[in-house]
Amino acid sequence: MNPLYPIEWAVAWLMVKFHAMLSVFMDPDAGLTWVLSIVGLTVVVRTLIIPLFVRQIRASRAMQMVSPELQAVQKKYKGKTDQASKQKMAEETMAIYKDAGASPFSSCLPMLLQMPIFFGLFRVLFYKLPEAAEGAGFGPLTPELAQSARNSAFIGNVTISDSFLSPGDGQLTTRIIAGIIIACMCAVTFFTQKSLTMKNMPKAALEGPMASTQKMMLYMLPFIYVITGPGMPIGVLIYWLTTNVWTFGQQYIVIRATPTPGSDAARERHDRINAKRERKGLEPLDFTPPKKVSAEPEPEQAIRVQPPAKNKGGKKLSDEEKLERAREAREKAAEERRRAQEAAGETPAPKPSGASALNKGAKKKRKSKK
Repeated sequence: MNPLYPIEWAVAWLMVKFHAMLSVFMDPDAGLTWVLSIVGLTVVVRTLIIPLFVRQIRASRAMQMVSPELQAVQKKYKGKTDQASKQKMAEETMAIYKDAGASPFSSCLPMLLQMPIFFGLFRVLFYKLPEAAEGAGFGPLTPELAQSARNSAFIGNVTISDSFLSPGDGQLTTRIIAGIIIACMCAVTFFTQKSLTMKNMPKAALEGPMASTQKMMLYMLPFIYVITGPGMPIGVLIYWLTTNVWTFGQQYIVIRATPTPGSDAARERHDRINAKRERKGLEPLDFTPPKKVSAEPEPEQAIRVQPPAKNKGGKKLSDEEKLERAREAREKAAEERRRAQEAAGETPAPKPSGASALNKGAKKKRKSKK
């Protein structure tokens, strides 16, 4: 059994219901009626996933904001391949994600939820619509409605089931329309990604692996449309373009209302608020973030004390004066040793005369030189 069957049936049901509502005041067999039915299908899908889209923007913003901290953790455990270090690195990484409210998977949820609907619409227009038009109805898509959708043209002979590679009766017109839609998809996606990664991010978050990945996506996503777009039916391209325009508008509103602190979008919001206050005659607000004050007192810096000079008078000693001081220091040390020996009950050595002491010291110096 086809796992996409329930989604295909729901897609066909929504298209038929929107077609029935639009047929009240529009031609039911007009191609524009079916095109607007696909637009209505897109609006319903995107409205249902608005909470996930807001979560996606916040998750993407948080992922880039914590990029410097993640780099620090990776640098800390660089070169460590033991199991304990790997586990510790994973725990610290998850702690950073948790504190910042970021999740590597939140930014992918809206896209993952839309992919089954996208493929369901592709199968309905590419496979089910021709089969239903030949007599094998598909749920709410009766053979009559299928023939109307397949044969109704909205520009020249272009129908929603034609594609760039299978242009049908439209031929060149179909290829031109498909090319214009693909070009619009690329442009809208580029500006959407640029607004998210450049305008809504502070300069500190525009560096590192995460920022490099976002910049790569800025050019890769439009390139993917160029590769896959020519094989898609016009109806699928219309759905794709509508959801991209919806994403751009929804993202513009979210970023304008709640920009990332420190980004260009935040500064523009502050300027708008102060301009509005100025028109009302109010003083402008200061949006400068307060500096973080540590709860612990800062350690006092050690005061460097200049050691006292040996020669307090500042006069340079002569060689004779230096020699005299050295003699006094030796005599003082010898006197202290004699007193210590007397206190211990030992017989102190006789006190040498000044000349013999000097001669003895001179002899020791000569022996050491030899």
